[in-house]
Amino acid sequence: MPETLVPTAPVSPAPAAADPLRRPRRSAGQILGRIALYASVVVGAVIMLFPFLWTVITSITPAGSLSGGPSLIVEDPTLDAYRTLMESMPVWRIIANSFGVAVVATLLQMITGSMAAYGFSRLRFKGKNVVFAAYLATLMIPLQVLVVPLFIQMTRLNLNDTYFALLAPTIASAFGIFLLRQAVDGVPRELDEAATLDGAGHLRIFGLIVLPLVKPALATLAVFAFMGSWNSFLWPLVVIRSPELMTLPLGLSTLQGQFTTQWDVVMAGSVVSILPIAIVYMFAQRHIIAGMSHTGLK
Repeated sequence: MPETLVPTAPVSPAPAAADPLRRPRRSAGQILGRIALYASVVVGAVIMLFPFLWTVITSITPAGSLSGGPSLIVEDPTLDAYRTLMESMPVWRIIANSFGVAVVATLLQMITGSMAAYGFSRLRFKGKNVVFAAYLATLMIPLQVLVVPLFIQMTRLNLNDTYFALLAPTIASAFGIFLLRQAVDGVPRELDEAATLDGAGHLRIFGLIVLPLVKPALATLAVFAFMGSWNSFLWPLVVIRSPELMTLPLGLSTLQGQFTTQWDVVMAGSVVSILPIAIVYMFAQRHIIAGMSHTGLK
């Protein structure tokens, strides 16, 4: 039999596959919105950096040029203010005092805060919520209210004008306990149960499981504690009398005279005070952001 030809419908060409790497075109409104966003960010960054830029410029401006008012253009930059700062006070001893006190205070807050956070998060005892609420209530008490009782306590213990008196109020931090407790709560309890089945106690669970998982929160607390101790002024002013025990904020306050003030020297001291904080924040910025996101703080 002769073969019959069956007519077939014309086959339409398959649509071209969309390129997954090709970005969709943005409308003019979206482009303008993005430009406005970037412009606002740049303006905000300039506004925030302007005081620091002015501080650096003033510190390298000759003292005679400051009589005509502040200026952002320095014709003859000089480091005389830094030399005067080094000659007017034992800067390196003061920096060492501030750095040592800040490092020890930071380590103490990390140790006490992490242990208390583990206890509030993992241990069960009567009145736990009440005690934790009492800790949080202390955040509403300003330091100015506690200065007089702390000073009386240090005087009765004969600890005034010592390094221990500088460190005593910073051994524990209610904010640090709260921050780390939020981080410990985010650690799955199944890990604790698995470690318990393997014979681990609270100490091993705390040191080998919980602490490595809350490193971002620990880094965040370390930066805040270091900044708080480094910039502390009121408590060292009350408890310190010896010049060899002065911290940097207390030493910088002596640069302002009763009638005249060398603002270039004051700004040079401010630059010296700002640099360590800026360096610490630059290295710990990634951990700070991770710690804030993991603990739910904004």
